[in-house]
Amino acid sequence: FPGRSQPIGMAQEFVNCKIQPGKVVVFIKPTFPFCRRTQEILSQLPIKQGLLEFVEITTTNHTNKIQDYLEQLTGARMGP
Repeated sequence: FPGRSQPIGMAQEFVNCKIQPGKVVVFIKPTFPFCRRTQEILSQLPIKQGLLEFVEITTTNHTNKIQDYLEQLTGARMGP
């Protein structure tokens, strides 16, 4: 992405190691109401065990860098 600085390796590594083909990964901030609601809704769907993962990005010291990298990947700093 021209004009954007690349995130420090830790954030990029954190995100990339979670993303896998055939798996749904939702990066969340558990204190955000939309994230909690999305987690509740998706958890009720009949998705095969192990194919849906919720990753709390606030459990690291790199939350802002993770959000910057997610923005590069998806166009949005935060979802869900």
